[in-house]
Amino acid sequence: MSEQIHIFDTTLRDGEQVPGCQLNTVEKVAIARQLELLGVDIIEAGFPISSPGDFRSVVEISKAVSEPVICALTRAVQKDIDVAAESLQYAKRKRIHTGIGVSDYHIKYKFNATHEQIIERAVAAVKYARKYVDDVEFYAEDAGRADNAYLARVVEAAIAAGATVVNIPDTTGYCLPEVYGAKIRYLTEHVANIDRAIISCHCHNDLGMATANTIAGIQNGARQVEVTMNGIGERAGNTSLEEVAMILKTHQLPYHTRIDSQKIYMLSMMVSKMMHMPVQPNKAIVGRNAFAHSSGIHQDGVLKNRENYEIIAPQDVGIPESSIILTARSGKAALRHHLQRLDYQVDDRELKAVYERFLVMADGKKMIGDEDLIELMEGIQRDKPIEIQHVQVVCGQPIHAVATVELSYRGEAIRESATGNGPVNAIIRAIDRIVGVPVELEEFLVHSMAKGSEDEGKVHVKIKHAGRSYSGFGIDEDVVMGSVKAYVNALNKVGEVQRARVVVATA
Repeated sequence: MSEQIHIFDTTLRDGEQVPGCQLNTVEKVAIARQLELLGVDIIEAGFPISSPGDFRSVVEISKAVSEPVICALTRAVQKDIDVAAESLQYAKRKRIHTGIGVSDYHIKYKFNATHEQIIERAVAAVKYARKYVDDVEFYAEDAGRADNAYLARVVEAAIAAGATVVNIPDTTGYCLPEVYGAKIRYLTEHVANIDRAIISCHCHNDLGMATANTIAGIQNGARQVEVTMNGIGERAGNTSLEEVAMILKTHQLPYHTRIDSQKIYMLSMMVSKMMHMPVQPNKAIVGRNAFAHSSGIHQDGVLKNRENYEIIAPQDVGIPESSIILTARSGKAALRHHLQRLDYQVDDRELKAVYERFLVMADGKKMIGDEDLIELMEGIQRDKPIEIQHVQVVCGQPIHAVATVELSYRGEAIRESATGNGPVNAIIRAIDRIVGVPVELEEFLVHSMAKGSEDEGKVHVKIKHAGRSYSGFGIDEDVVMGSVKAYVNALNKVGEVQRARVVVATA
């Protein structure tokens, strides 16, 4: 039978400790709501004693979120616990997270205390927290470097005092997976009352092993994992939520989570944007290269069968599709794929000629985009019945847009004017009058190529003629001109472009 792994998200607490990535209360509430929709079980909303802003954030998250447990962090200090309890007053389900360092480094250099004094302070903190809430999590800070026998004593005492969850952090990211897994196993075998609490993993990524250690912890008895979106957090970061969730799903291990994986990518982008912390391109699951293929061998394999080179479907994490990136390393299969996507139909002989030109272009650029392919094909396919000569449009309120368009149509310059409910609609009507082809505009999409008011826009249109659809693409700094180019690009692909002046249906 599959066992549930409880997802404890600390993006808003440990993740927010990244320098320069602080969030305000409104932003924290927005992320908390999305974490609830994602399916996390516990949200660590903050460290209330640390600042009035953190206190306020815990209060507002408690009001805004109902399904997950809301958790507040404290030190093993009564004042901390008092403030945490107050911040959780509106939470439907509440937890206080308290603890103390247990490694010899912390005991000697941080607390200047004895091993017995640390146990006494741990017990006192848990008992005091239980006066406020029934759900108390105890963290044994720097457990990764602590002696296992002593750690077991601390954990047993904390559970006896009322802890419902015991957190075993690899605070410095020091442990090897087999060492951390063995530590969790040791606790399951040597803590007499361990059946009264859930063991939690909280791993850091200082040596790049946070996710591996967390999975090792699960395999050895842990049933809660403490994670962050995008793996953000103190120093090198925390265990990545998306990595753990997809490892458990992909390997079909005897464990499951409540995570709705199709919401992962959207939340990843939201966290990245709000925290002004870009996701590294090669980041597993959510990096922009996670489902991108540029090698010709890989591209050919993916196009034949996605599973040749992808163990996760991009749609499973909320990414629409894989990216076949055109570079000088791309092969004919990738080029044909993109040409077909742009509605350019080429046979094998034509493809060979196009590919030779493509390689020349690709050698001069890092990547080939749609605008480059359009330029390439326009240079090869000389038979273009329609060419744009002149476009002028006047629009504003309250008057209707008026467009004047001059096209070279089969070598003849023809000018027409038309009105419309906007500049693009007016231009399309004018073009339709010139060409006289009965087409229906099925799709009209505008995409920004980057950012900013002076950015180029890519326009995609789809038209239908005689039961067949044709796609057209246009690139221009002026969205209106980009629209004209896209519409003409589509019309030039229609097999029977003719002068017959007929009634057309335009959207």
